Order: sequence, then structure tokens, then C-alpha cells
Amino acid sequence: MNTFFYTYFGSVFLAVLLTPWVIRLARRIGAVDQPGLRGVHERPIPRIGGVAIFLSAMCPIVAVLVLDNPVGEASRSASRHLTVLLCSSTLMFLVGLADDLKDVPARRKLLAELLLAGLLCGAGVRVSSIALTHQWVLPLGGWGWLLTVVWIVGITNAVNLSDGLDGLAAGVCAIACGVIAIFALRSGQIVLAVFMLALLGSLCGFLLFNFNPARIFMGDSGSLFLGFTIGACSVMCAAKSAALVGLTLPALALGIPIFDTLFSALRRFLEDRSIFAPDRSHFHHRLLELGLQQRHAVILIYLATLLAAGLGLFMLVRDDFGALAIFGGVLLLILLLFRVVGVIHLRQTLTGLHQKYAHARQARNEQQTFERLQLHLRAMGKRGSFPPVPADLPAEQPQDRRGESSPFPWWQVVCSAAEQLELAWVSLQATNADGSMETSIWRRPNASGKDKMTAAHFARIMTLSFPIHNVAGKRSVEFEIAVLVNGSLRSANHRAGLFVRLAEECVLSKPSMAGETWAGKDPKP
Repeated sequence: MNTFFYTYFGSVFLAVLLTPWVIRLARRIGAVDQPGLRGVHERPIPRIGGVAIFLSAMCPIVAVLVLDNPVGEASRSASRHLTVLLCSSTLMFLVGLADDLKDVPARRKLLAELLLAGLLCGAGVRVSSIALTHQWVLPLGGWGWLLTVVWIVGITNAVNLSDGLDGLAAGVCAIACGVIAIFALRSGQIVLAVFMLALLGSLCGFLLFNFNPARIFMGDSGSLFLGFTIGACSVMCAAKSAALVGLTLPALALGIPIFDTLFSALRRFLEDRSIFAPDRSHFHHRLLELGLQQRHAVILIYLATLLAAGLGLFMLVRDDFGALAIFGGVLLLILLLFRVVGVIHLRQTLTGLHQKYAHARQARNEQQTFERLQLHLRAMGKRGSFPPVPADLPAEQPQDRRGESSPFPWWQVVCSAAEQLELAWVSLQATNADGSMETSIWRRPNASGKDKMTAAHFARIMTLSFPIHNVAGKRSVEFEIAVLVNGSLRSANHRAGLFVRLAEECVLSKPSMAGETWAGKDPKP
């Protein structure tokens, strides 16, 4: 018990001692976070507080290894897993520190997280089975690797994204560390308890300088280190106990950051934005928009986290089905909190997902149409003449403005593309090397029945002009098209882009493909 006491208060003392030194160091080397659109602070703040968290947590953990007592012996007996955990956490800290000092692309950070999580799995730190009940144990096999990597990477990014207000990430992580420490002590995992108590102490000391108004931020060096370490330790707890509560209890303690990350990714997916793109629609941003001050918003999130974690602790004293019921109930409470704050709207989300699926299906059909037409065009070039029109392409012979057949052999493919990609009309004006001009115009034919286009359809069109110059053929071609906006502008823009690609391939094809027209002759029917 004395070891646990000294580990916690030793890390608190080191954090209080080291953090002011890190503040001065950050200002000296220019490692400060400037005010901007992403942040809510109004003055430059040092951003390498993770250095103080890392040193104040790691020093007591390493010191425990040399103790001549049961805790030290247990730590040395688990030296393999502990060494891998210490090394991988240190590497993640260094990745975050590099990002604080010199921006590292988000994809590279994600790659580092995946590699380090895979390293832990390879060393045996992974969930191989989950005991849903005493009688029902679910073996994971190879899926255990995937679950472990996804869990560790997910927790790492959840903590990283939650670092948006003064003291928010540090406080939530402190609660999670306390919960995992309780579970580790109850299940007899002394080494993990020491690890979590050291982290808890470093965060408590750091919060004295990080709580609003903050004098220092933890930065990515702190958030990535904390998220990775907490995720890895929760996996070790679950792996040794095989109990579902080993993962569900940390999940409840980090419920707000986890759900905030999931909803942020979903929101960016529906908005066709990168999942790495920053925004100001996180849970804590919504609280600020509701009129809360930073300090009050952070305290509210602390209370919600303590409530979720406190209710989750009842899973330790309940039977299997009772624990699952508690877990489900707390998750519903967290989701209700997100709904009340306005982070997610179920009806709008379902509508957005339906529209996303409809747009993807439509774009896939349009792409297939383009590929059929492209194949037909290339077949024409290989044969040196126009092959029979496939059954799925319009068979009518397009006419130019004079009522004559177009002088371009590939014009039928262009018109077929215009028909199937829902264009209202296409105008082509070609200028030969001798200055003569040729014009062809296609208009959407009148249809009947369900395909009949009303005046309202033609009233919603998007026009586009684009030139194509063929140096080899000594011909300049000017296209002007009108795309029917049937549905959305995004679909119309996609269809216009496909048509431009096909038209460009037609004009820039080999001279043999265009017959004698490229030589300046005018083949009349």
C-alpha cells in the first residue's frame, strides 16, 4: 500500500515541480499555441505540457522496478509486457512532441498509432477472448488483433480530439485512470495499478496549471501519450481478466470523448470532408454555444464523466447480465446527453445517410455508363471505323444544325453520352487549320411516358463551356453543354465531369480514329 501511496504523490510532486520549468522552456523555444479559429484562447499559450506529464509519470514507474518488495517483484516478473508498453508509449509521446514542435501530417500520426498498436499486439498485449457471462466466453482468434488495434487507436484519437478546452482532456483522463486503477487493484493486477496511479498523479499535478485559465496546454505530446497509454492499459486489464468489464468500464469513463469522436467522423463523412478536418462542432463547442463559460463547460463534462464512471463501477459487484444492463443504460444516458446538447440529430443523420447512399448509387451508375461509352469509343479507334452501336446506347444518327450527318465519326458516341448522362443539349464548334469552321448541335429528343421532360426540368440546367485543342490534328474544338439538374448540383457536376472526360478523349484520339476529317476534308453524306 505504501508503494501505491508514494507512486501517486511522487508523480504529483514531480508534475508540480516540472510544469513551471516546461512553461519557461516552451516560451524560450517558441513552442506556443497562437490564437486561431480552432482554439478558444485569446493569448499565446505554451503547448508542450505533455513533457511534464510524461516525465512525472514515467519516473515513478521506472523507480518501482528496482524496489525490493512485492510490487517491485511483480513489475519485474511482467517485464516483457511492461517494457513493450513503456517503449511504445514513449515512442507515441515522441510522435506527439514532434507534432507540437513541427507539424506532423495527420495521416503520419495515424500510421504511427497503427504501427505501435500492432507492436503491442505482437508482444501479446491483446484481447484474445471476452467473457460475456461466466458460461459464455467468446474467443476472438485473429479478430482480437483487429479489436485491440481499433480500440487503442480509437482511444488515442478520442483523447486527442477532446483536448479543446482548458483542463478538459487532463480531467477526463484522470477520471479514466482512477477507474482503471480501481479495476486493476480489484483484479490483482498490481503493475497496471501502479501505472495508472502514476498517470493519475501526474495529471492531478498538471491540472493545477492547465485548468482554466490555463498557463500551459498538454499538446499532442500529452494527449497522444495519455490516450495510447490508457487504451493499452485497458487492453491489458481486459486481456488478463477476460471480463467484459475490463473494456466497458474504461469505455464509460471515456464515453464523452469516444462518442464525440464517432459523431465528428460521421458528421464529416456526411459533409464530404476529410475525417482529419478540424471543426468547431464538438461536444465542448456546443456547450460554449449554449452560453456556458469554459470553466463551467469543463466542470459539467467532469460531472457527466464521474456519473458515467461511478455507475459503471457497479458492474464490478453485479452478475454478468446485470453488468451488461448497467453498461447499456449508461451508454443511453451518454447518448441522451449528446442529443440534449445538440451534437447529433437522429432524423437529420438518417436523412443524410440515405442521401449519401442514393448519391453514391447514382454516381456508380453514371460511372458505369461512362465506362461503357469509353469502351465503345476505344473500340472505334482500334477498328478504324465506327462499330455497331451497342444495344444500351441510342441508335439514332445525330444531326448537325443543317440537318446533315455530323462530319465527326465519334459524334455519335458524344451524343450517346449526352443522352445517358442527362444533358439538355450539346453544341460543338470546330476550327480547322485552314480557318474553316464546322458546327454540330445535339438536342435532347422529345420523349413520352415516364421519360417525358417537362419545362420545369429544362428550366433547371447547368451550362458549361470548355475548349479542347488537338495539336496533332491541328484543330480546336469548343464545346458548350447544358446539364439537366435532376436531383442535386453535385450529381449534375459529376455528370458534366464525366462528359468532359469523354469529349476530351474523343477530340484527342488518334487521327485515324477521326478519318479524313483531321486532314481538313469535309466528308459530306
